[in-house]
Amino acid sequence: MCGIVGLLVKNPALRGQLGALMVPMLTGMTERGPDSAGLAVYTTPVAAQQRKISLYSGERAVDWSALLDALAREFGEAHEIAQHGNQAVLTTGADADRVVSWLTRTAPTVAVLSVGQSIDLYKDVGAPADIAKRYDFASLQGTHLVGHTRMATESAVTPKHAHPFTAGRDFCLVHNGSLSNPHLVRKRLEPLGIHFETDNDTEAACRFFEWRLREGDDLTQAVTRGFSELDGFFTFLMGTGNELLIVRDAFACKPAVVAESDDYVAIASEFRSLAHLPDIAHATLFEPKPEEIYSWRI
Repeated sequence: MCGIVGLLVKNPALRGQLGALMVPMLTGMTERGPDSAGLAVYTTPVAAQQRKISLYSGERAVDWSALLDALAREFGEAHEIAQHGNQAVLTTGADADRVVSWLTRTAPTVAVLSVGQSIDLYKDVGAPADIAKRYDFASLQGTHLVGHTRMATESAVTPKHAHPFTAGRDFCLVHNGSLSNPHLVRKRLEPLGIHFETDNDTEAACRFFEWRLREGDDLTQAVTRGFSELDGFFTFLMGTGNELLIVRDAFACKPAVVAESDDYVAIASEFRSLAHLPDIAHATLFEPKPEEIYSWRI
């Protein structure tokens, strides 16, 4: 049992309140996921030639300023780091793949959480309220976000195993449910050059969609293919740079509720995480139907 939350603000005036509106949604899912929590927030995209790389250092202290200086010496491009405790968001004008490769070689204690033009990603172990406070989620601004609280059932409680999982650029996925064939999915994808970082079943779904997107599917086509390839129970919530998408399996046994108004689209595993939202009494409420794909764009 886990909790998922998603929020997309249609009204630009609410973008400055995105984090403040989200925190009660995330903490409202604590009973469904007390082990760890995470959040992917989509902000104003950086320039076309730039990329943002979300980094995590765990309990090991990192001299982010020294890392920034080393990056400048190696690549000679403009770099900036916004530090948030043991996490940081690096903005770079260098090739993102080369930077990630360099980080893997020279800073092995620093984990790369996401890469893109608009995504910032935070995830850690502990109570959702503590994580929200640790990374000051209430101050976050942006257009939309995807969040998760985890109750571990099939793999370790670590930051790497926490959701959201990411693949490619500006793509993330959270999951409430359990897949029965993640090892078969992994066995199929690894020979195709898809790299796995954990044994988490949700990562298998994320990498499957990574593969399909790499092969030219759009997100809806990739998800549709997943109906026949991903076996088990799931509610998947996904984000891209301009889209929020939710889908449930054929049995729809994992709960989800959507509230849509002129100002926002809000998604949670249970209504209690939506009850505080402005003018919720006049929002349209519904439960996503089995194997029906719902998506909204900014």
